[in-house]
Amino acid sequence: MKTDSVLFLIVFAVWLLLAILYATVPMFAMPGYAAVWGWGSVVFLVLAALTAGAAWRGDKRRHAAPRGSE
Repeated sequence: MKTDSVLFLIVFAVWLLLAILYATVPMFAMPGYAAVWGWGSVVFLVLAALTAGAAWRGDKRRHAAPRGSE
């Protein structure tokens, strides 16, 4: 699961970079697409956070003491 989070973060960075490029480089002349790529990067950031949270919860459950062992 940790690898998934890293991959989502890499995709987030690429999408964010493209959004910044589309917004700032006049040669591309695609300011409308900057918003699309920007929102797409937010989606991948949320997916990375969700997968990291799921991995963290899974590790926490895996290392917890079994019920009834107290």
